[in-house]
Amino acid sequence: MTLRAPTLSVIVITRNEAHNLDDCLMSLKGWVDEIVVVDSHSTDDTVAIALRHGAKVAQPDGWPGFGPQKNRALNMATCDWVLSIDADERVTPALAIEIRQALASSTQAAAYEIPRLSWYCGKFMHHAGWRPDHVLRLFPRLQAQFSQDLVHERVVTTLPCKQLQNDLLHYSYRDFSQVLAKVDAYSTASAKQALARGKRATVGSAVGHGAWAFFRTYVLRAGFLDGGHGLALAISNAETSYYKYLKIWAQAQSAE
Repeated sequence: MTLRAPTLSVIVITRNEAHNLDDCLMSLKGWVDEIVVVDSHSTDDTVAIALRHGAKVAQPDGWPGFGPQKNRALNMATCDWVLSIDADERVTPALAIEIRQALASSTQAAAYEIPRLSWYCGKFMHHAGWRPDHVLRLFPRLQAQFSQDLVHERVVTTLPCKQLQNDLLHYSYRDFSQVLAKVDAYSTASAKQALARGKRATVGSAVGHGAWAFFRTYVLRAGFLDGGHGLALAISNAETSYYKYLKIWAQAQSAE
């Protein structure tokens, strides 16, 4: 009796990712069994690109947050295994081979963390807390789900975790305009999530959190070894933290 090879679904959530999605899906060509794209009503060519690559596409109403949106994509997947990636990520040929080998040789259920190499405005970062950056992205479909977090979601599973060796490339910040946009978006989402959990802040605590984020990134996590890019990253991390707590404070003030 010949055992059936395990099948693999890739899930991606999108919103106006036409500039990223083609390269992302091209990195999956020829070695995955199913692509699922859950799109937040993009106004660019995101959906057309996904369909051109043969993806199963859905556009549900409303934005529930990153965790719930990824669970929507997970619920649409039909294969034995799921690989979750973002539109700004690329699977290298070496990683694709390693993933397929891991699935074929798996003798017990496990989830897999993948090392991620991230790009910051012209340079892959090797310090500043960005390296090593193991992210849990590969798991049996029926034995994991995503947390309900609005931002910084994570895979929740009781399975043991193993680590792959080849990098997932992450083009997280292509230029500083994108940095500014993400500082605003992530600080807003993080503040909303913190407020829902009863978190409170002051202007002084916002300054303190921002200063600590800079020190942690640049000094404790050796961001200085990445040169000018490490300094710029430390500053943007400080801004994200500062504005998160400032928005918590401002929201509380407006509610009084």
